Order: sequence, then structure tokens, then C-alpha cells
Amino acid sequence: MLVRHHFTRWLLFASLFMILLGSYAWQQQSFAQNPATITNPWAIRQGQATHYTATGLGNCSIPVPNDLLFGAMNNPDYATADYCGAFVKITGPLGSVTVQITDRCPECQTGHIDLSPQAFDRIANRVTGIVPITWQLISNSATTGKVSYHFKDGSSQWWTAVQPRNHRNAIAKFEYRMGQAAYKVAPRFIFNYFIAETGMGTGPYSFRTTDVYGNIIVDENIGLGDDVIRTGTQQFPYMTPPGSATPTPSPTPRPTIPPESLTNHVWLPYTRK
Repeated sequence: MLVRHHFTRWLLFASLFMILLGSYAWQQQSFAQNPATITNPWAIRQGQATHYTATGLGNCSIPVPNDLLFGAMNNPDYATADYCGAFVKITGPLGSVTVQITDRCPECQTGHIDLSPQAFDRIANRVTGIVPITWQLISNSATTGKVSYHFKDGSSQWWTAVQPRNHRNAIAKFEYRMGQAAYKVAPRFIFNYFIAETGMGTGPYSFRTTDVYGNIIVDENIGLGDDVIRTGTQQFPYMTPPGSATPTPSPTPRPTIPPESLTNHVWLPYTRK
């Protein structure tokens, strides 16, 4: 009886362990994705817009722009951070605005974008609350400078998380290598870092980044860091929408408003207020 009792306890423990292991594996799989899920970057979409007040960096884990023109992408389109850091042009009842996607709206349905109050004011009266919109992912001609790479805090040669920033176009794929080894794809996670779960090595690295239009940039000699930003030497080209003339970058300055209240990062699960 004693042997049978111990065997039963062991069997229950083993079953519980397998359930927890399976749950962890499913969670990790759900957080990562295969590259390039935005299949038609030129599509003009329909949906609706609302506005909200952000209480942190949001699920994209990037700082909000100084002009506070940003938005949270609906859950289905957000996928696994597909639009993070990219720009969309939104047209509403009173006009248009270009916003950077910095967040995810878990409760929003396909086509819906939740905007900062400052962005919503450009397309509708704020008291309206919810309005119909059309929107399109764009290659942002106003983006200047080079693409940079933020190493997440805790990054090391054994676990490395990198986030491209200041990219003109939406990112589809991120690859890395040391020396002359073959490039390896780092999967993107829902909080917008490309992660090598067994590490990228000691560095320096070569980063190869592909945008949703198929353009590729390569930055060499990027050193490993822990919660640091490394500035690259490349930027994606501006992509003119099909059937349109090459625009002149807008000379109209957008106001700089210091986001004092947007300094605390909110990790998953993310609660929107």
C-alpha cells in the first residue's frame, strides 16, 4: 500500500509538470511569430477610431513620439507587434493625421485604431468619441537619421533581445550573425523585441533587417549591450505609394510636448486605462 501511495503521488506530480511545461511552450509560441505577416502594405483599410490616455510605454515597448501623435493598433492587426514603430496615415471626418503605432488595443476589433487625444483632435471633434476612418500603412518620409538597435535590459551573450528603432518602414524580419557565420532569424515577440533565446554570442554582430516592402539593410560591428542603444549606419529608403508622385517631406513642424506622464513601462499583461 505504501509503494502504491508513493507511485500515485509521483504520477500526479509528473502529470502536473507536463501540463505546466506544455502551457509554457504554448505561451512562448504564442508570443513569437514567423516573419512578414503584413502581406499587403499598400492596402487602404477601413475601421473606426477612438481615443485614450496612455499610462506607460505600451506593448510595443518604445517611447512615444515627442509630438504625442501615436496610436494603439487593434488586436488582430497588431498580431505579434507587426505594426510596432511603423507609421499609419489616418483620415477621419475632419482631416488626416500620421501617427506612430506604439501600443496594442486588446479589446479593439479589426480596423480599429485607438488614438492619443492629440491625434484624434486632428481627424474629429474629441467629444464625438468614436468615428469612422480609413487608414494606410506608410513609408514615413519625415523619418530622418539612421536605424538604431536597443538591447533590452538583461541581454547577454546567452539571452539577447534587440529592438530596431527609428525605422522609416515597418519591419518584417530581423537576422543576426557573428563573424562569417550564416545569418539566423530572431523571432519577434509580442512586446516588440527580436529575441535569440540561447543568445547571439559575445559580439560584435552583423544585423540584417528586412522591411515589409522587401528592402534590406545591413549594419556591421554592433556591440553587445544591456539596456543600451547602438546607432547603425543605414536607413530604409522612402517607398512611394503606387500611382502617386514622390512627395516633398512636409515642412510643417509638429509641436514638441514633453510626455512627463508616459515614463513608466507597462509589461504584459498590459492594462489599458
